[in-house]
Amino acid sequence: MVRADGAGALMIPLDEHRDRILAAAAPLTPREHALDDARDLVLASPVSTRWPVPLFDNSAMDGYAVRAADAVEGAVLRIVGDVPAGSAEDPRFGDGEAVRIMTGAAVPTDADAIVPVEHTDLGVFTGAVPPERITITRAPAPAAHIRRRGDDAAAGTVVVDAGALLGPWQLASIASAGHDSVIAHPAPRAAVISTGSELVTPGSEPQRGQIPESNSRLLAAALRDAGAVVVRVGSVPDDEAALRAELEAVDADLVVLSGGASVGAFDVVKAVLDVAGSGRGPVRFDAVAMQPGKPQGFGVADDGTLLFCLPGNPVSVAVSFEMFVRPAVRALAGRADRYRPHVTLAAGTSWRCPPGRVQVLPVVIEDGVVVPASAGGSGSHLVASLAHATDLAIVPADTERVETGDLVDVMLVATEREIP
Repeated sequence: MVRADGAGALMIPLDEHRDRILAAAAPLTPREHALDDARDLVLASPVSTRWPVPLFDNSAMDGYAVRAADAVEGAVLRIVGDVPAGSAEDPRFGDGEAVRIMTGAAVPTDADAIVPVEHTDLGVFTGAVPPERITITRAPAPAAHIRRRGDDAAAGTVVVDAGALLGPWQLASIASAGHDSVIAHPAPRAAVISTGSELVTPGSEPQRGQIPESNSRLLAAALRDAGAVVVRVGSVPDDEAALRAELEAVDADLVVLSGGASVGAFDVVKAVLDVAGSGRGPVRFDAVAMQPGKPQGFGVADDGTLLFCLPGNPVSVAVSFEMFVRPAVRALAGRADRYRPHVTLAAGTSWRCPPGRVQVLPVVIEDGVVVPASAGGSGSHLVASLAHATDLAIVPADTERVETGDLVDVMLVATEREIP
């Protein structure tokens, strides 16, 4: 449904804009990655075991390899060999004999059980040299403490399937299966460009009309958090030639620009990427029915690079990133978990909502209820209060006011915490 804002301008629904973005954000072409470089990537081809796991019968305990028939309680066995982990030795032994063995070592051919060291009269190992004899204090069951070849997985068994996110456990399974590389979707390469002649570096002294530039820091950190590799961060004034030069220097899978995307006289991003409104440029600019973040631009360059044109106000940038850019980054990476988790919580206070627009409000969760992070509401300029926000309340466009106790949909942005 196309809506009109208070000035009569047509707006498109938030979901329509996001759907257009995700339709263009196909997973990046898989390639081979060394296992040590594959953490947090998405596996594109299943990984199977090269050999059985375990590769050979091995001991699950430090102790003694025995013939179970000989190892009755009270039996005295002569130690005729020693097998540390990693040894290729297969010492032979006969009646009344045993072999000292370490955890993970290959079980001798003549053994059919392992007696843990604590089930002998010695109780502990005596040192580098095995003892001459041991006395069994507890008889082993048949095949006790032997990990059989292929018990975990037969050769050719799929241990990690395509689509899996490669974390520490998955990487360990792949290494155990005998592989040192995988075929996975690469992490998207991202570039950030902030525009505006009013921007100065954060550590400098701003003059009249100038403000510290914060959007590039926000976007670069958010992109890394989403799983992208940030390859370039730039800031340009409201100058078309400077912006074109910055864009030409970029080699990335996506570029996120902030500022210059509205309808002002110096909106350089729109002038460069939409050829001054002719529609011939790669980016389509829309008014999206959301607050903050109504002016949005998105398109695909000739080389396939995704181009995101966000508003310039920092809160609008933060909200626009979460609603549009982050899901696209996850899609490019091949991840199924494109969206933040949501919960439904009661409002701890009341607030007004913009007519006809989805309100995306920075909030905090206090004592199990949700309240705005700023007393000033959802204005896109309220950057000082952004640091206090932990999450985003998503209020439908047909809601005029949230009352205390109303149930609110909350996108959970902060991590590693519990919701009371």
